[in-house]
Amino acid sequence: MKPTTPPNIEVRILKSSDSHVLDSVAPGVFDNPVHPKLSAEFLADPRHHLAVAMAEGTVVGMASAIDYIHPDKPVELWINEVGVAPDYQRKGIGRRLLEALFELGRELGCREAWVTTEPDNEPARNLYANAGGKDEQALVYSFNLTLD
Repeated sequence: MKPTTPPNIEVRILKSSDSHVLDSVAPGVFDNPVHPKLSAEFLADPRHHLAVAMAEGTVVGMASAIDYIHPDKPVELWINEVGVAPDYQRKGIGRRLLEALFELGRELGCREAWVTTEPDNEPARNLYANAGGKDEQALVYSFNLTLD
């Protein structure tokens, strides 16, 4: 049985003038505290996208994405991360956030969207599979670019 989103949840894509929306965020939505300067910079970039789920004026979920082009590929949508406050998990909010980004991607002419996650992140893997994602079993390498 599919989880149902609580009726008081609004999902929307933030615009450049919406950074104030991130002044009220429930714990657990983002990995770290939201910084107003970084929020404004993120939202000012037309290729950066942030879908949020709001309950009574508080952000209880988010999904960020970037649309990008490459010299040999049409525009694609890379979903960077999805976060939902613990009290709101398993209620269909993550799925609605993804659907909002997918719709935006279609409007932007994206033919494909993709996301990565850790092999042991079962909640994320279930979300992406239930949203119709295909597990590609890719490897991800990270590089430390600091000099310390």
